Amino acid sequence: MSKNDEKTVKILCDDFNITVRQAENVIGLIDDGNTIPFIARYRKEATGALTDTVLREFDKKLAYLRALAQKRDDIYRLIDEQGKMTPELANSIEAAETVSELDDIYRPYKPKRKTRASAAREKGLLPLALTVFKQEQNAADPIVEAERYVSEDKGVASAEEALAGAMDIIAEEISDNAEYRKKLRAITNDYGYVSVRGIKDEDSVYSMYYDFNEKLSKLPPHRLLAINRGEKEGYLSFKLDVDEDMMIKYLIRNTTPKREAPSTKYVKLAAADAYKRLIAPSLANEIRAAATEAAEESSIKIFSKNLNGLLMQPPVKDCVVMGFDPGYRTGCKIAVVNGTGKVLDTGVAYCTLPHHDKDKAAKLITDMIERNGVNIISIGNGTASKESEIFISELIKDTERDVRYIMTNEAGASVYSASELADEEFPDYDVALRSAVSIARRLQDPLAELVKIDPKSIGVGQYQHDMNQKRLSEALGGVVEDCVNSVGVDLNTASPSLLSYVSGINKTVAKNITVYREENGKFKTRKQLMKVPKLGAKAFEQCAGFLRIGDGENVLDNTSVHPESYEAAQGLLERLGYTSDDVRNGGIGELRGRAKKVGIAELSSALGVGELTLSDIIDSLLKPGRDPRDELPKPVLRSDILSMEDLKPDMVLDGVVRNVIDFGAFVDIGVHQDGLVHISQICDRYIKHPTDVLSVGDSVKVKILDIDLKKKRIALTMKNI
Repeated sequence: MSKNDEKTVKILCDDFNITVRQAENVIGLIDDGNTIPFIARYRKEATGALTDTVLREFDKKLAYLRALAQKRDDIYRLIDEQGKMTPELANSIEAAETVSELDDIYRPYKPKRKTRASAAREKGLLPLALTVFKQEQNAADPIVEAERYVSEDKGVASAEEALAGAMDIIAEEISDNAEYRKKLRAITNDYGYVSVRGIKDEDSVYSMYYDFNEKLSKLPPHRLLAINRGEKEGYLSFKLDVDEDMMIKYLIRNTTPKREAPSTKYVKLAAADAYKRLIAPSLANEIRAAATEAAEESSIKIFSKNLNGLLMQPPVKDCVVMGFDPGYRTGCKIAVVNGTGKVLDTGVAYCTLPHHDKDKAAKLITDMIERNGVNIISIGNGTASKESEIFISELIKDTERDVRYIMTNEAGASVYSASELADEEFPDYDVALRSAVSIARRLQDPLAELVKIDPKSIGVGQYQHDMNQKRLSEALGGVVEDCVNSVGVDLNTASPSLLSYVSGINKTVAKNITVYREENGKFKTRKQLMKVPKLGAKAFEQCAGFLRIGDGENVLDNTSVHPESYEAAQGLLERLGYTSDDVRNGGIGELRGRAKKVGIAELSSALGVGELTLSDIIDSLLKPGRDPRDELPKPVLRSDILSMEDLKPDMVLDGVVRNVIDFGAFVDIGVHQDGLVHISQICDRYIKHPTDVLSVGDSVKVKILDIDLKKKRIALTMKNI
C-alpha cells in the first residue's frame, strides 16, 4: 500500500469511526465496480453492515481524498521540475489536508500572468526588494539604495519608482506566503461578517436582506443561498467584511522586526498593500465559494432526505384511482386507472370557473366513478386545485360509492407528460391527459411513477436550480437508486425507468430487459437475465437480488436472497425441516425460532455464510415479495374540505409533511395553503435541524398558531398537543 493509500485509509477510519479492515474492504469493493446498494445489502460481513447512506458518504470522501492525493503529487512534481523542492517544502505538501492549503503552497511557484511584481522583476528590481525586505539595522536609507537602480534602459525613472517596484515584489512575496494566507483565512472565517445591501428600490422576496449583516460563521446555509440568488437576480450586493486593521497588523507583526530598521516602514506599507490589493479579494472569493459549496451540500442533504421520504411513501394498492389534473380555461383533465395502473377511462370536466357547466361536469365525473368503480380521487395540487377540491368534496357527498379524495403533489407531472417516455407510453394522449395519469399512478406507487421524472423537478428542495447541478444530480440519483433497491423491483412489470435504477443496470440494459420480456414473455427465473443482451456476469451479480419474480419457478426469486446464497437458503430450509412450498405458502413462521434453537453461529458455519447474511436470508424467507413501504402509515384520505377562513387559533388538525427545509417544515392540513411549523415549534427539546425529527410523508398532529389571510400564511405548532 502506498503512502497516499495509507493516509487515505487512516482519514476514512477516523472520519467514519471504522476499522482499517472495514475501510480497506469497502475501498476494494468500490474499486471492483460494485454498486453501493449491492455492497450495503450483500457484503455486510466485509463492511461491518455499513448502511447505504454511510457508504455513499464514504465513496464521496474517498474520491475527494484521491483527488487531493493526486493534486499533492502533481504539485510536488511541478515544484521539483523547477529545481526548487526542499525537505521543508516536501513536508508542508505532505501535511496539507485541503485543496486550499495545497494551492497556497504552490502559489509562489505557479506561473503567473503579468503583474506589477513581475514587471518590477523584469526591470531588475528583485535585488532591491530583497535588500529592503531584510530590514538590516545598519543598512542605508532605502531611497539611497534605490538610486542605484535608476535606469533609462530598463524604464526606471527615479529612486521612488525603483522603491515602489521593490515594494510591489515584497507585497507579492507576502501574499504568496502559505502560512500567512492560512492564518488570515481562518481569521476571516471566524470573525468575518456578511454585509448585504439592496440595490433596487422596490419590494421583493429579498427585502429582508436589503440591510443585512450577519457573522459568516453563524450564517445559515439557506440564507447564503438566498443571498446568492438575490445577487444573481440583481436585487442584492454582497460583501465579506473583516477588521482590516487586525489583518494588516498580523502581517506586519510577522514580516517586520521588533526593532525597526530604516526599511521597515516600507515593508509595513508593502504588507498593507499585500492584504488590501492581493490577499483580501482572493480570500473573499475563496471563502465565499467554500461557504457556498458547504451551503449547497447542506441543501443537497435536506433535498435528499426529503426525496427519500417522498419516494418511500406507502403505495395505495388494489384501488381504482381517478387522477384529476386541475385547470381553468382548458378544463380539468381526468384519467381513471385500475389497480395495476392501466388506464380505464379519460375525460375533461369544466368545473373551476363561474361560467362553467358544473352540472354537466358533475354528471361526467359521477358516471366515470360508477362505471369504473373508483375508490379514490387523486387531485393535483397545482393551478385551480382549490376550486377542484371544493367541487370534488361536494360531489362525492352525493355519490352512492364510498369515495375519498387526496391532494397529491403534482410537481414534475408536466415534465413527465412532455417527455419522450410519456410519448412512448401514451402516444394517443395529449400532454394534460398524461399528467392526469401520472397524478393517479403516483398515489398507487409513488416510487414507480416518480422515477420517470428528473429528481430535481419533484419539488422537495430549496434553491436546487442555483447549485452545482452535477453534484445535485449525483446525490439525488443515489437516493432514487437506494430507494428502488431497498424496495425491490418486479422484473415482469417494471418500466425501463424503474429498471434503470436497479443496481448494475443502465438505461440500455433496462430497455433490453423490456424488449426481451416483450419478445419472450414473462421471466420465469432470474437466470434468464443472463440471456438479455449486454447483461453480463458482473451486471447479473449486481442486479439479481433486487429483482423479483412473483410467480416464478423458484420461490427464492421472489425474495431478496441473492442467487449466490440459494444453496445456503435451501440448506437452511432442509436443516430446519422446511421446503420451498412451505416458503411459498407462508408456512415457515417458526423459522427464526428453530434457527436460534440450533444456533445462528453453528448454522452460519455449516452453511458457509456469515451470520449477518444468514440473518438476512431468514428475514427474506419469512416475507417473500415483502415491500418495506407497506409497514408505513397510509396516506390521509379526505371526504370534506377546509378553507383558510375555517381555521381558528388552537385548532388541532391531522396533517402530512410536504417539505422539510432549514427553518422548519411545510404541512398539508387539508386547505389549499400548506402551513409552516417553524423549527422552534417542532418539539420541546433542542434540535439542530428539522430533519432530525421530520421527513416528507410523515403524518403529524398540528395546532394552529396564527392565520394571515392577506399573505396566505398559516403558522403551526407541534408542541403541547
